[in-house]
Amino acid sequence: MEFDDIIKRLRAVLSNSNSMQKIYDKDIALALELDAQYFAVMKKRKKIPFKEIAIFCNKNNLNINQILFKLN
Repeated sequence: MEFDDIIKRLRAVLSNSNSMQKIYDKDIALALELDAQYFAVMKKRKKIPFKEIAIFCNKNNLNINQILFKLN
């Protein structure tokens, strides 16, 4: 489970749901209800925000496994 892969999958979900072509880190932080600066620190340390991802998935009726793991 890699931080970059998880963020890439979050970007894809947000891009599809918002019809936006480019999803920035600040958009991911907002979706996860994190401060953008705190998200930047997490990204630098490659610390996966599991709790925030779980809450995001619950609110958006997503299967958390689709975000955390590469499913074919």
